[in-house]
Amino acid sequence: MQLGFVSAILGDLGLEDVLVFAGSQGFACVEVMCWPPGGADRRYAGVSHLDVSRFSEAEARHVLALCDKAGVAMSALGYYPNPLHPNPEQRRFVVEHLKKVIRAAPLLGVKTVTTFIGRDKSQSIQENWRALLEVWPDILATAARERVQIAIENCPMLFSQDEWPGGTNLAVSPAVWRALFAEFRDAPLGLNFDPSHLVWQHIDYVRAAREFGDRIIHVHAKDTRIDADKLYADGILGLGWHTPKIPGLGDVHWGRLFSALTDAGYKGPVCVEVEDRAFEGSLEERQRALRQSKRFLDSFLA
Repeated sequence: MQLGFVSAILGDLGLEDVLVFAGSQGFACVEVMCWPPGGADRRYAGVSHLDVSRFSEAEARHVLALCDKAGVAMSALGYYPNPLHPNPEQRRFVVEHLKKVIRAAPLLGVKTVTTFIGRDKSQSIQENWRALLEVWPDILATAARERVQIAIENCPMLFSQDEWPGGTNLAVSPAVWRALFAEFRDAPLGLNFDPSHLVWQHIDYVRAAREFGDRIIHVHAKDTRIDADKLYADGILGLGWHTPKIPGLGDVHWGRLFSALTDAGYKGPVCVEVEDRAFEGSLEERQRALRQSKRFLDSFLA
């Protein structure tokens, strides 16, 4: 396995500086964020370390030279919007940009694009399935032509009681994953496996890693801490009783998880995703979060 990090947490640095920092700290790879220019509508979104809107072979050569100089690979190109957005215009924009990310990947020798399936939060899984069958076959056909794998992250994207129980991402549980992989059996589709989102859903992430090991393309190393008192007071409908943390500061049993991943034969990237508010005060604090995460995870990956 190769240890890296998600570039979104260093959004105030340019790509070259991100790669230099990664190399100087001994990270093997970076998941490079490729949002369209123009800002974000939520935390950790909107970061564009690589603008693929008009990407050329000359630009690709320049980026690859930066990677070579830093001694760091790109684990994936990342873009996490809502491809099943209920607004048709927004949906079209998102899908077209996602295709641009997919088409940019082979120019860089990158074989994986990380993203969300998406969801209309006002509709059930069954109702969303119709939109899924309208939108995703074309995206997956584009990926197949470009020989790129799509790695779907399992974050429910559920932030308020107004969104309960939907959120804006469909692929959040083993039942949905089974249905997805049955629907798109031969498509280049797999998981960007993040155990933290399974912890707060009370889904056995070790069992999930074993069941879907052959479908795991990319891994996010993020932890989460359960506040037992708040959970007791408010119940699962209260939300806010789980807090994202850097690896080692939450409730993920990393030894058990890496045991399951190695048993499943996983040999791909493991990218630290920092969404821990305790480390967001400054660039130095966010860089410290990455260094601390690396020190913790090195014992499982060395």
